[in-house]
Amino acid sequence: MMSTMTFGWLAALITILMSVRTVQSQPAQVWNDQAYDTLKKAILREETLNTNTAKNVVFFVGSGMGLTTVVASRILRGQLDGMKGEETILAWENFSTMGMAKTYTTDRQVADGAGAATALFCGVKTKSGLVGVDDSAMLGDCKTGQAAAVDSVMISAEKAGKSTGFVTTARVTHATPSALYAHSPDRDWENDADIPQKEAAMGCTDIASQLITLGKNTKVILGGGRANMMPNTAADPEYPNQKGTRQDGRNLIDEWVSGKDPTTSEYVWKAEQFNAVDPKTTDYILGLFEPSHMQYSENGNNDGAGEPSIAQMVEKAIKILQKDGDGYFLMVEGGRIDHSHHDNNAYHALHDTVAMNEAVAKAIELTNENDTLVIVTADHSHTLSISGYPWRGNPILAKGFASGRLLMDDGLPYTTLAYAGGPGGIKERQSFEDTGMRRNLTNTDTEQPDFVQPALIPLATGSHGGEDVAIYANGPMSHLFHGVHEQNYIAHVVRYAARLGGNECGGNGAPSSGGFDLLLTLAGVMLCVAL
Repeated sequence: MMSTMTFGWLAALITILMSVRTVQSQPAQVWNDQAYDTLKKAILREETLNTNTAKNVVFFVGSGMGLTTVVASRILRGQLDGMKGEETILAWENFSTMGMAKTYTTDRQVADGAGAATALFCGVKTKSGLVGVDDSAMLGDCKTGQAAAVDSVMISAEKAGKSTGFVTTARVTHATPSALYAHSPDRDWENDADIPQKEAAMGCTDIASQLITLGKNTKVILGGGRANMMPNTAADPEYPNQKGTRQDGRNLIDEWVSGKDPTTSEYVWKAEQFNAVDPKTTDYILGLFEPSHMQYSENGNNDGAGEPSIAQMVEKAIKILQKDGDGYFLMVEGGRIDHSHHDNNAYHALHDTVAMNEAVAKAIELTNENDTLVIVTADHSHTLSISGYPWRGNPILAKGFASGRLLMDDGLPYTTLAYAGGPGGIKERQSFEDTGMRRNLTNTDTEQPDFVQPALIPLATGSHGGEDVAIYANGPMSHLFHGVHEQNYIAHVVRYAARLGGNECGGNGAPSSGGFDLLLTLAGVMLCVAL
């Protein structure tokens, strides 16, 4: 009789062979033509650099979206469209310019989201855990944080008379968006209950309250995070058994509403309300669609009240902001890519990246590259890997088929995607303790939404990756991203391209904190003369 292992082996072999599509021949001329077209565009680009002023800036951040995530999501996008996948081009991969950003913080080789966001938006590197303050601040120390505040490019845009806003699938008080408007020596101080009494007594305020005060001129605020805005006596409108988290009795949502003209402002918390908002008559919108983070893109319509997609939020945001003749700044974060990676769940990480791809495509559709600088980058990477030589077109979330081998040396199949560390490592350890082997995935559907990818190191939550991340850019001054840059350089390009912080042609203002050095200022003067 055949063993159970043999039956499992044969079943898996049949599954793999049935899923492998015949690879059609692609002669040399196909690749020569493709390369020639790309080269022709590159040659023409040298003669047509866009040196216009960026009237508008749309700044996308895929949190945790390292290069491996981009490649895997590119393949998934194509496979969802019925193709092999590898040949797919994501929206930002058609941009005119690409560079790389070094993501380390001043105290860590591998960045966290707070330190990275401060570099991206404020133009200075700082310690991990700090939001909108420079490296002189100490984590959790109110006094040092008060003297270390640095303004973001969003604040610079507001000072220049532009409309501003941000969209995130995370909490609106989470690390990435908070660096746009807040100054805090601890990213976790999202509501007043999070701040130690001693530090609060020194005058430090929570990030949510800073959103209502320092961010009061921000016209578009869309994401999750209702709980941090509501008192602990108030029931959530969508989940009545949940309450707010604030201990000071303040309802920041009510404060936002009372501070705005009711005829031109809207507060919404569910899809139906959001869809009813007319951008032509709306100047301010606050949308909070979950007590904490928003749902993953594949779950967004299954939470009862429903949520807008990130692409729908981007479309609404741009249509509201573009009414300003002086231009606008919009930040968009695909925040839950990172969260799924922490869980070693590639399914939602890739699908949320695909969702962000749709948002970027929508932004491109609604803007003009002559006057709008669009940037797509990541705050940091994750430890996701693609390995094993799977056949061309093999489903990216499936088990691999390595060089004609279904099974590895231990007699078990493997997944194309895996992590260096995280919850998947705990599952591997548990399996080894039970069987002396890693997990046997022969009869496991690795493409189902909740599957946890294998990992080497057992950790309760997966860690970030420390490698450089890509910067994709299109529009005015996008060519200034041209090589390997420090991450904080990106904010300086935004300020220069949009002529913010006193660096506009003919401007006489002083650079804002984190502004340009003398060399870059002189370069701007020379460019203005040339124009």
